[in-house]
Amino acid sequence: MNIRRKARETALQVLYRVDIADISLGEGFEAEMEELAPGTEARRYCEVLVHGVLDNRRKLDSTIERYSENWTIERMAVVDRNVLRVAVYELQYCKDIPYKVIIDEAVELAKRFGSDESGAFINGILDKIRKDIDEKPRSAAKF
Repeated sequence: MNIRRKARETALQVLYRVDIADISLGEGFEAEMEELAPGTEARRYCEVLVHGVLDNRRKLDSTIERYSENWTIERMAVVDRNVLRVAVYELQYCKDIPYKVIIDEAVELAKRFGSDESGAFINGILDKIRKDIDEKPRSAAKF
């Protein structure tokens, strides 16, 4: 498994755990980070994603809701909303990653961890967001 894919998967698991269990970020990291050795590129990128999503969650959720017709963030499946948060964070802040890679990775995560409809749901929303921000410059995430 490639480094960023593993980082995204682990970030999704941390965010999922924090979202459903009402636990602290530290507890979420502790429970899920065992597979990522400290100081590795995968762990650093996972930490960038988790902190980036949590630090920008209101903005990310607002963007997701704007592009998801008739869906509030609270009504979305926990996996779907967290896959979307990670992907929208990457779309907006990770200018070194091509849009296609971000969307493909998000769809794969949704298919693996979500419902049968998750992949198509995620793809539809992310494609709309990508088209709208395609002309805008993305900020650089600190990695």
